[in-house]
Amino acid sequence: MSGTTLPMRVWTGTVVRAEDLTPGMRRVVFGGAGLSGYATTGVGDEYLRLIFPRRRGEAPLLPTVTDGCLDYDSIDLATMRTYTVRDFESATGEVTIDFVVHDGGVAAEWARSARPGDLVGLNTPDGMYDAPAGLSWQFLVADCAAIPAAARLIENAPSGVRTRAILEVPDPAHHLDLTTTTSDVEVTWIYGGNGHGPSRLEQVVRSIRTPAEGIGYIWVAGETKELRGVRRYLRRELGLPSSAYKTVGYWTDGAEKWRDRYAALDAETRSALDAIWESDADLGEIEIRYDEQLARLGL
Repeated sequence: MSGTTLPMRVWTGTVVRAEDLTPGMRRVVFGGAGLSGYATTGVGDEYLRLIFPRRRGEAPLLPTVTDGCLDYDSIDLATMRTYTVRDFESATGEVTIDFVVHDGGVAAEWARSARPGDLVGLNTPDGMYDAPAGLSWQFLVADCAAIPAAARLIENAPSGVRTRAILEVPDPAHHLDLTTTTSDVEVTWIYGGNGHGPSRLEQVVRSIRTPAEGIGYIWVAGETKELRGVRRYLRRELGLPSSAYKTVGYWTDGAEKWRDRYAALDAETRSALDAIWESDADLGEIEIRYDEQLARLGL
């Protein structure tokens, strides 16, 4: 169920409209001539980089593409953030992004006051959801930051695939109207986490009772550190192969402090962390080893 791989490009999108969906989420739709030729992979949780201008009213400084990849040396990383494609209308070429709004942060502050005519850079998106062939059931577990991706996966859930989504928001005011074309989808809202209290994501995953038969997939996305326990449970306790689940960190609580502490690591330590990803081990094991090493470093 993976999508099509597209060549990397960078575009400039123009805000055409914006609206508040909930007290904590704002939708911004981008279009304009600068998005001519834009395309997406079609994967429900596909993500892209948004490059914001240094000052409102200006055009963003776009990165170059080198050997099919974004050249991060050609851009101020402080102006770039990663977001999910909530929707793409091929007929109009419009890209929809749903922003979780909160105090502080380049993207959140920009989204609060986004208005028609504002400009941002967008690159070719890529997806992570990769359910196995012959899927018969799936569980989607997400906090607020990952709800745009979960919502799109819910809307695109294939008929005949039993889909249960458990979505964690601060309170009922953050519910969204989610649509689906099949009766095989069940959505449950729970409350907590999201920087407002203890997260229940790991508790939810541990409570899942999977069907005894059929090919399944578990997709969990949310706060980065909360997912460490989820990975250990799925891989080490349940013994699932990495093809049977996907865990994606969408945000980090106390991100600025985390980045400062990571930046303070010496070159040898950083090299050792990078080397973990060069291992020939299964991806599930690599992720856990990386988590364990970060925890030892207090990260």
